[in-house]
Amino acid sequence: MCIKTLLAPLVVVLLASQSFAFPVEVRSCDRDLVFERPPRAAVSNDINITEMMLVLGLEGHMVGYTDVPDETGFLPQLRPQLSNLKSLSPDRATAEVLLEAGADFYFAGWNYGLTVGGEVTPENLERFGIAVYELTESCIHVGPKTRASINDLYADLLNLGKIFGVERRAEHLVASYRRQLRELRDSASADRESVRVFVYDSGENTPFTAGRYAMPTALIEAAGGRNVFDDFNRSWATVGWEAVIDRDPEIVVIVDYGNVTAEQKWQFMITNPAFRDLTAVRNNRFVVLDYIEATPGPQNIGAIRKLSAAFHTR
Repeated sequence: MCIKTLLAPLVVVLLASQSFAFPVEVRSCDRDLVFERPPRAAVSNDINITEMMLVLGLEGHMVGYTDVPDETGFLPQLRPQLSNLKSLSPDRATAEVLLEAGADFYFAGWNYGLTVGGEVTPENLERFGIAVYELTESCIHVGPKTRASINDLYADLLNLGKIFGVERRAEHLVASYRRQLRELRDSASADRESVRVFVYDSGENTPFTAGRYAMPTALIEAAGGRNVFDDFNRSWATVGWEAVIDRDPEIVVIVDYGNVTAEQKWQFMITNPAFRDLTAVRNNRFVVLDYIEATPGPQNIGAIRKLSAAFHTR
């Protein structure tokens, strides 16, 4: 299904007037937040989080975004909205950047702009009158650990809907996503075991991969696969190549970002003698996900479709 189809239900909903009573209360990791009115000077951090704001039509409530050095990954339909916003910093926001922008709200995640023990935390920014909403998938860094789920994305969209007074808009969008994944699940073959999948993010000496608390695990499961490190009690972390070889993935998902291209990662794996007996390498079964597809955000739905197509093709 094309992106236009994915966003079609949203276009209709955006036209509807929205009026919701304030104050509202939402849960952000282990904190309860109360908003007396919608934020008027919001800042988002990272491309996936910024896209969550834009897909709900919240650019009018924003003063800018941070940590998006390359804007080409945004959905084309969202770029006109993006053009009305300012890149406040190509790197993660500092308190100074947020204060200079006059921010009253910051949407970020732990390791997506928030750092445990660092300068930019909900507690520190609260002193300056800046409310912080934390990306749900990232909450494992500061609270009880829960397995990654596509429901993390839904929770963030629905909470943003409440915070900014566009609750019905968010509900319609989430309902559309749920329906699309239900249809995908119904159309997929159910007569085979889940395919074994390894997520290759980066690293040659030791690979950086997704554990049970990272979004790719949820995407893989929604597409009918199983992350070979779904028992690894981490979000994103380093493992040993020996463990990868022992678990013999049938498919390798390459996360495409940074200075090392997806092509280079693929070449490294298929030319390294240590990997020649891996089922994925022998059959040359690789799937590439862009960074924005592999991290929580609207492009997760298309990523699940891409993975499902790869998993169910021999």
